[in-house]
Amino acid sequence: MTRIAVRGLTKRYGPDTVVDDLSFTVEPGQVTGFLGPNGSGKSTTMKMIMGLAEPTRGTATIGGRRYRDLRMPLAEVGALLDAGAVHGSRKARDHLLALAVSNGLPARRVDEVLARTGLESVAGKRPGGFSLGMRQRLGISAALLGDPGVLIFDEPVNGLDPEGIRWIRDFMRSLAGEGRAVLVSSHLMSEMARTADHLVVIGRGRLIADTGMGEFLRANGEGTVLVRTPEPGAFALRLTAAGATVRDGSESSLVVSGMSGEEIGRLAAYHGVVLSELSPQQPSLEDAFMELTKDAVEYQGAAA
Repeated sequence: MTRIAVRGLTKRYGPDTVVDDLSFTVEPGQVTGFLGPNGSGKSTTMKMIMGLAEPTRGTATIGGRRYRDLRMPLAEVGALLDAGAVHGSRKARDHLLALAVSNGLPARRVDEVLARTGLESVAGKRPGGFSLGMRQRLGISAALLGDPGVLIFDEPVNGLDPEGIRWIRDFMRSLAGEGRAVLVSSHLMSEMARTADHLVVIGRGRLIADTGMGEFLRANGEGTVLVRTPEPGAFALRLTAAGATVRDGSESSLVVSGMSGEEIGRLAAYHGVVLSELSPQQPSLEDAFMELTKDAVEYQGAAA
């Protein structure tokens, strides 16, 4: 099975080190989320994998070979790094046909990928008039032309409406389900939580985490407990006195951190407080990501 292997990858521009001794693997059959604050080196890493930037040191290989050494690159790896990289006056089908012919791929693949991405009805139209979602689909069609085992997407859901976001999420899941290795970067944490099986997190060009989604959340996020009681104000004071952090939730609930559900239950029983709900909440990917990368953010705004 084809995988991406990054080993000791380093990229310097003059005195600035953008990617610093980075190593990770993107395995087939799963979606690997590639996360990091702005300026962390994600896009530069993807460009080095795709042969668009030369590493200062280290290697990035696809199936054991550098991109420039692949005999038929589109048959090995497909990428969507910039949805706007399309000839605006060339029809969508002609754009894909030019890519197919120039890469020695059969013309029938054009119609197959147009059908798979739902673009048959606009195949004869120029992408200059396409919506962002349609341009993203055209970019994905190009990435799929060679039926590659590896796919790379850089911010594929940026600016899309909810329908477009959901389509891309389901599509990436289906590609991984076919045994392909899928690497996707995104700043939209709620979507990454629904999409990725595995996470690679970098900050200031260095690896911070390389782990499964569940392990990442358990290791880096502090869970909360949702509490409902007929007397939330009084119980909030008792929780605070016991060392918990309490904030108001929706519909008169309390969101408690710093104490487990068992500890909250014992405290309620001791004081004779009636609880109508006591529900541990898993930490969100956004909360876990922010906590893990707080020291790797290049620019921070003042606290609200």
